[in-house]
Amino acid sequence: MDIIKLFNAMPGAIAQGLIWGIMAIGVYITYRILEVSDLTVDGSIATGGAVAALLITNGCNVWVALLAAFIIGMLTGLVTGILHTSMGIPAILAGILTQLALYSINLRIMSNKANTAISANKYDLIVSLRNVRQLTLENPILIVGIFTAVLIAVLYFFFGTEFGCSMRATGANVNMSRAQGINTNSITIVGLMLANGIVAMSGALLAQYQGFADVSMGRGAIVIGLAAVIIGEVVFGKLFRSFWGKLLAVSFGAIIYYAVMQVVLWLGLNTNDLKMLTALVVAMFLAVPHWKGKLAARRAGSKGGQSHA
Repeated sequence: MDIIKLFNAMPGAIAQGLIWGIMAIGVYITYRILEVSDLTVDGSIATGGAVAALLITNGCNVWVALLAAFIIGMLTGLVTGILHTSMGIPAILAGILTQLALYSINLRIMSNKANTAISANKYDLIVSLRNVRQLTLENPILIVGIFTAVLIAVLYFFFGTEFGCSMRATGANVNMSRAQGINTNSITIVGLMLANGIVAMSGALLAQYQGFADVSMGRGAIVIGLAAVIIGEVVFGKLFRSFWGKLLAVSFGAIIYYAVMQVVLWLGLNTNDLKMLTALVVAMFLAVPHWKGKLAARRAGSKGGQSHA
């Protein structure tokens, strides 16, 4: 096995991890802050890519396309939020319903084509795979890294406001939040909108990076997002305790995930087994906190027994 091939592939894994890390930040908002299981992301990330591809190929400015993807992504979160809060549908089922509808909508956006190409040779893109090994300002690692830092700074400010604190309180204890006069339904809807807007924005960046938008590009996105969240918490939980640090840990978790995937491919694993490996990686990292808790309880019990003796 040629280790040089692994090193050559790592810049691409880091860039892809950073882009998916933005998506994982959106997942973190619903999964950790709102305490809502939202499966809309499998569809909204593809929606963001489809919208960006449509606008860019029709001559729209790439930054405007990125903003449009964010807004459309927020609308997908709005649909899920209304299904959940106004129609009483459980959040996980509401997300599945929206995700299912988005598949047809994404096809319509791309003129009933399964994918749409947006080559860096034809369009002025923000990020592109062809620049990933170049030591220039156009390197996607640098661009997406700055983008992630700005996003984390904006979210840090937002969740420090009264509205942002209300959102965090809703996720922590919905009944207590209602007792304090917080409209928890509105808060949940806005949270879902914000999360899916960020996810769709990452989809727009991913479509530019890989050079095409695909109707199935979001398949399994929720698993990757959860993997990034859990890996970030397990690996960097003690190092990053502040809110902005937790968001940064999520981004690093996505990079670690893609780096591990790249190592596994380098070792010769069949690409058809990647989904199974992803499930195993997520299961292992989800189990780590549980094992740590049981170990700590046993140690506390043994110390208590010794003190009584």
